Amino acid sequence: MLGRHGTPVAQLQELEGSIPRRPADKKERKADRMNRRDIVVIGASAGGVSALSEVASALPPKFPAVVLIVLHVGSNVSLLPELLTARGANRAIHPQDGERLQTGTIYVAPPDHHMRVEGDTIRLTRGAKEHHTRPAIDPLFCSAALAGGARVIGVILTGHGDDGTAGLQAVKACGGLAVVQDPTDAEQPSMPASALRHVRIDHCVPLRRLGDILAELAGQAVEPAQQAAPPQLLIEHSVATGGARGFSRAHGAAGGAAGAHRVPR
Repeated sequence: MLGRHGTPVAQLQELEGSIPRRPADKKERKADRMNRRDIVVIGASAGGVSALSEVASALPPKFPAVVLIVLHVGSNVSLLPELLTARGANRAIHPQDGERLQTGTIYVAPPDHHMRVEGDTIRLTRGAKEHHTRPAIDPLFCSAALAGGARVIGVILTGHGDDGTAGLQAVKACGGLAVVQDPTDAEQPSMPASALRHVRIDHCVPLRRLGDILAELAGQAVEPAQQAAPPQLLIEHSVATGGARGFSRAHGAAGGAAGAHRVPR
């Protein structure tokens, strides 16, 4: 049999086998196995507009992660994407249902919709209110934890109540990082204080340092998560997203696909 240029295939194979190949070094092999911290989820309530504006203004251009934000706005009109775009170097938008995640973009949950992560896409629903509000923080954090595992950085900012505490627990349980605004620095300390009481926090920082912390953490290489997601988290996610179909999606993500859905850069 002849190859494309008339040379016998056996001879081509012999020549190919004689060409020395540089073996991948240890760093290259390790990098191939690594994921990156490329999903940042942020929750805020009272006092959140000014806090989120400060965070957005501190993030560097072409931020190497997606940023997904829930602010407790209920069904009220929100101009937060326009405000964050004006203040920072990265575009902020209200996403459409099914929109694919893109690094360097800030996604703000639209009014009266829960925002969840499914694989590398965003899902918007008008399911039951959580913590008496829609959008709520916990649905975003829990879904991101199941979809991204160790790639996720969860952040709780100023606000009343304890929305986000359970979601931040889910982030930690799936291998991600937990960051909170120092309650003494927050306009309303209840939400970050609740997270500090109930979650093993990786970073507790004043607002002025949060942008630098996120810039340092985003894009870091992480080992693929080895632990399975807690069964209770899978069940709760299943109930919230549609029974058996939701369980199937969540179980697939948590069973080793946390690094399979790479966020486009």
